Amino acid sequence: RLLAEKMQAELGQPVVVENRTGAAGNIGAQYVARQSADGHTLMITSGGFAITPSLFKSLGYDPLKDFVAVTKIAIAPLLVLVRADSPIRSMADLIALARREPQAVNYASFGTGSPSHMIGESINRHAGIAMAHVPYTTGNGITDLMGGQVTVGIWDALSQTPQVKAGKLRALALNGTQRLPALPDVPTLNEAGIPFNLVGWHGMFAPAGTPRAIVDRLNRMVNQIIAQPDVRARLFELAMFPVQPPTTPEQWGAMFRQDMQDWGELVRRAGITPN
Repeated sequence: RLLAEKMQAELGQPVVVENRTGAAGNIGAQYVARQSADGHTLMITSGGFAITPSLFKSLGYDPLKDFVAVTKIAIAPLLVLVRADSPIRSMADLIALARREPQAVNYASFGTGSPSHMIGESINRHAGIAMAHVPYTTGNGITDLMGGQVTVGIWDALSQTPQVKAGKLRALALNGTQRLPALPDVPTLNEAGIPFNLVGWHGMFAPAGTPRAIVDRLNRMVNQIIAQPDVRARLFELAMFPVQPPTTPEQWGAMFRQDMQDWGELVRRAGITPN
């Protein structure tokens, strides 16, 4: 919505935000894929868009053939979390406990095949442990984490950074290659000895066939908006990293294709079969 307000001022016409949730983002993607390629309907989506091709036999759209990449907007990491009063104070503590008491440690994610699930399984693989996976498709995961029903939760920094700052949760690590300015004492998984560089994002796409001139104009406009100091500050407040340097449509398209390959490989390693 922050981006929409800025785009409206730049374009001199209304920019309406319409949330189309459901089916891991497939409902919204199907809708946009079927719209006219005139630049009037755009999709801002998250990193799950690169994972769904490995999770579903039939999406109702092709993420590569039915869309054109416009630009990458922000990087959105996930946090590995425990209760504030948990004796687990670091990734080393978590791994030690899981090795000592294999049945005592489980982790919650926001669904089978989600980025948080993939992070949990990567921790298992690299650390040689076997935390049990507890997938959540509703908002009960944080409640269960705080209540002690699950040991660890892996959730987005956007929603959970306020809980960490308020002292309700403790963050052990985050994925990606850099620490969050909002949580400067929380190490990356790499720093904690778990090699995991993949990280979530927010990016813009348009229906395939959108004229190049329109794609280029949108790219320039959105990149200029992201570079504005107030927008960057707000994204940092939301526990996201504004993309810098800005991406061209070609660069963002190549990044997205690589993301599809990398996340798809993690899905296969986890033994998840498409539905």
